[in-house]
Amino acid sequence: MVDTKKKLSVRQQTKKESVKKAEPKKDGWVQIRLFPIWLRILIVVALIALAMVLGVMVGYGVIGDGEPADALKWETWQHILDIMSGKK
Repeated sequence: MVDTKKKLSVRQQTKKESVKKAEPKKDGWVQIRLFPIWLRILIVVALIALAMVLGVMVGYGVIGDGEPADALKWETWQHILDIMSGKK
C-alpha cells in the first residue's frame, strides 16, 4: 500500500512548485502599456461606427440601387422611419 503521508507531501510539493512558477520576476522592470485601456475602447468604438456607416452606404448604394451619399442624409432616414411607423 502507498502511504497517504507521501501522497500529501507530493501534492504539496507540486502545489508549491506551481506557485513558484506563477510568480513574476522581481527584477524591477514594469511593463507599461503602449496604448491605455480608454484609448483602446475609443478606437474600437470608432471602428464600429465607421463599419456601420460604410455598411449603410454599401447597402443603400450597391444593394438598394440608390446613391451611397444619400444614405447619410437625414431625409432618407426620416423617410425610412415614416415607412416603418406606417405614416406613408
